[in-house]
Amino acid sequence: MERAGRVLRARWAGLAEERGATAIEYALMLALIAMVIVAAVAYLGQSTNDVFANFSFEPAP
Repeated sequence: MERAGRVLRARWAGLAEERGATAIEYALMLALIAMVIVAAVAYLGQSTNDVFANFSFEPAP
């Protein structure tokens, strides 16, 4: 019975370590996705600004 308890505790500890590693992996993926989104918005924002800067908003004669 003692042996079974030790085995269960060892497995539970292994699961806890695995959960921690998985949480870190998800956090790293989330950070990478956030960086890609920020870069895309910055690039598209500048491109959009350049397009609208070329328009003339003067009234026609």
